[in-house]
Amino acid sequence: MADIKDETTVENTEVNEIVEETSNKTIDPSLEGVQLFYAQNQKMINYVGGGLLLIIGIFCFFKLYYLPELEKEASNEIFWAESYFEVDSFNIALKGGITIMSPDGQKQIMGFEQIADEYSMTKTGSLAHYYAGICNLRTGKFEQAIEHLQNYNGNDEMVSSIAVGAIGDCNMELNRVDEAIKFYLKAADKSSNSFTTPLYLKKAGFAYEQKSNFSEALALYERIKKEYGKSNEGREIDRDIAKVKAMGNL
Repeated sequence: MADIKDETTVENTEVNEIVEETSNKTIDPSLEGVQLFYAQNQKMINYVGGGLLLIIGIFCFFKLYYLPELEKEASNEIFWAESYFEVDSFNIALKGGITIMSPDGQKQIMGFEQIADEYSMTKTGSLAHYYAGICNLRTGKFEQAIEHLQNYNGNDEMVSSIAVGAIGDCNMELNRVDEAIKFYLKAADKSSNSFTTPLYLKKAGFAYEQKSNFSEALALYERIKKEYGKSNEGREIDRDIAKVKAMGNL
């Protein structure tokens, strides 16, 4: 038994010496600072570094290849829905489903709703939300229109203004006049130009008239006359100014 214990002790001592020797070979005692830290944590650092490289690679693939290809595909799909939108075929533009002859042969077109859903990560998918909102507005589905319009997040100032103003239109149709005024004023100030700004200022003024708040309506109409007198709304605004002055004894 003593011989076995001695042999085990010798073996354990040899193993410890090997580990010690390996450890001494792995980390150079002359290292310090960053070099010492790397030597002590080399395995962990390599794992983390490899993981980061993998993440960067996936991101570059997604940003430089996958997303542009998806955007191209979405643009091809929305072309057909837009063509029906332009001729006021709002239900077809919204839902799609009809078969057309494309350069690649027969295909069933997608509507704006499906494009917005399947290409939600793309700019075209966001634009599809705008179109879907307008289609729902034109067909009297005001709550659905608001939902789509609020999901539009494009950076085109003109389209953004119209999207916000259309939410105002939906609220007017739903008799939520205060909400309509809020969105009309937001649309008017979102992009300062002679098309959308006076248009939504006038709509906000009209909404104030529905609340018999003639002084606020007058203020907006006078702003149109002063700042946007050459616009379509500005050329006829004197009539509205005279009307609210008379109705409000202003």
